[in-house]
Amino acid sequence: MILGVITQKGGAGKTTIAVNLAAAYAAAGKRVLLVDADPQGSSLAWSAAREGDPLFTVIGMAKPTLHKDMPSLAADYDMVLIDGPPRVSELGRAAIMASDLVLIPVQPSPYDVWASADTVALVREAQQFKEKLAAVFVINRKIVNTAIGRDVAAALAQFRFPVSAVSLGQRVIYAESAARGMSVLESEPHSEAAKEITRLARSMVGNEVRKVA
Repeated sequence: MILGVITQKGGAGKTTIAVNLAAAYAAAGKRVLLVDADPQGSSLAWSAAREGDPLFTVIGMAKPTLHKDMPSLAADYDMVLIDGPPRVSELGRAAIMASDLVLIPVQPSPYDVWASADTVALVREAQQFKEKLAAVFVINRKIVNTAIGRDVAAALAQFRFPVSAVSLGQRVIYAESAARGMSVLESEPHSEAAKEITRLARSMVGNEVRKVA
């Protein structure tokens, strides 16, 4: 399965989600490849900061031919995650076309909801050529015990893509673990962050995500 973590708004937590989902799949015994398709190279920087043995393979592939190169890249892996570029471009289109499922991170902010329209448009465009392509929103950096997460989910309904039942909270451990080139499953395996990432990883490969016309 090829899972693209893609949004056209910077700062939505795209790399954090991609890295930690990759770690969750690796912990489950999957052969995992993380493709850094962002020219900023944040996933590669995370990998370089790591002192221990790698959990999974990380490569840089910020190329508009990514969708053409993906079949050979993915052949030896159970799960491939793409850390996509942060703006509308040929790179963004290629990352979406390379994916089986597009995960769109959205922070609980009207700015993120508005910015999601660009990503949705790219996915709709790609679905004209790749009919089975699916997409799902994931609310990221949700503040616990507030209603704003529910408000964002309601606002996203206009785009007619499902919203994951699993949201990710605003937690310092994501940044602390990233600084050491680690995932939250390694740094705090029993934390709420580790639990929610594991639940999200399972939901992405289950039957909970459907293409909505």
